[in-house]
Amino acid sequence: MDLVAEEQATRNPAAQTPVTQDRAAEPLTEYVQRVSRRVREFDRRHPLLWDLHLTGFWVTAALIDYLGGGWRNVTRNPDTPGWLLLTLSLALSLPLLQRRAHPRSVLLTMAPFALVNAWSGAALQVSMLHMLVVFHLALRRHPRTLWWTTALILTIDSLTTLRHPRESLDQRIFSVLMSIIVAAAIGITVRTRRNYTEALEDRARRLEIERDQQARLAAAAERARIAREMHDIIGHNLSVITGLADGGRYAAAKAPERAAEALNAISTTSRQALTELRRLLDVLRDEDKDPAAPELSPQPTLTDLDPLIAGVRSAGLPVHTTIHGTPTLPPGRQLTVYRVIQEALTNTLKHAGPAATSHIKLSYEAQGAVTVTVTDTGHGREPDGTAGRGLPGMRERTALYGGTLEAGPRQPPDRGWRVHLHLPEESPQ
Repeated sequence: MDLVAEEQATRNPAAQTPVTQDRAAEPLTEYVQRVSRRVREFDRRHPLLWDLHLTGFWVTAALIDYLGGGWRNVTRNPDTPGWLLLTLSLALSLPLLQRRAHPRSVLLTMAPFALVNAWSGAALQVSMLHMLVVFHLALRRHPRTLWWTTALILTIDSLTTLRHPRESLDQRIFSVLMSIIVAAAIGITVRTRRNYTEALEDRARRLEIERDQQARLAAAAERARIAREMHDIIGHNLSVITGLADGGRYAAAKAPERAAEALNAISTTSRQALTELRRLLDVLRDEDKDPAAPELSPQPTLTDLDPLIAGVRSAGLPVHTTIHGTPTLPPGRQLTVYRVIQEALTNTLKHAGPAATSHIKLSYEAQGAVTVTVTDTGHGREPDGTAGRGLPGMRERTALYGGTLEAGPRQPPDRGWRVHLHLPEESPQ
């Protein structure tokens, strides 16, 4: 009982009242279940040791019944030879060592000795041990095995009544049949409970695996999202800074004031990039973030298109815009449109060449639908970033809203590159 009190105190340290209350706190059923669980765990770890103990117990009981003369109280033939009694006692108890691994073989091994026991009239009680075998047959074998098992046991026990009548045959058959039914019912019950427990454990394992898979998929999706944001922030701003630096280098000798403007633009663009990166890192550093603090995330909207286009123009790329309709997009769609235009302009800066120009056409439609076409007059070759995060990132963003994205060279006689985005109407909630 001290173990019970100690476990109760461990479960609820704040309720460490007198020992008598701790002892009464644990229900008897919980204590029995805990002991039963420990016994089953020991049996799983040491099956042979458990079988030896159980078989040794029944062998000892059979020998005590033989040596102590207890068998004379139920025997039909008190004159049965001692050597036969000893042989039957051992033959009907020793096979129990294999009752779990080979219950059918054990039953068939015991059957001839049980038949001799019934024919001779010894009627040793050790013959009832075949009910243990019936239990294991019901527990581990197909239910149809119980039919021939029942027929075999009833035949052997009926022989005792036919050879040495003491009660009527129907009474004997009924008594043995009830014993078989009880043993089989216990075995089936244990088997059903075990199967149910195994099913629950298997389901728990599968749910755990599914949870881990979902966590890995969520982590992969988050990494992809972060990669897109980092690519869009760093890639675009570095492209603008590169264009400004190249222009400032050429202007330094002839127009120093233009070089100073380029340096100022580089400074402004760098600060904007650092600000967006800090916001992104603030989102990632969520373990120290105040839950009441507002969500910090680089979420540009369509109102940020003008500064974006102005920065690209300052880097030396002429950009023309045509807008139809009034923008009524939710923030997520605005971010997608912004990032696609940003990536298209970034690729133009990097790959179109010094004499290229760009044109952006925006068409806002009803219920959140939008069409964006970005063209340039550059070389029209495949961008080097196609294998990187640029175009795949644009397609991933577009797929979130069920849209379509086309990117490729313009059709002759036009030169350059074309990016076409279409986001359909928002589906009703």
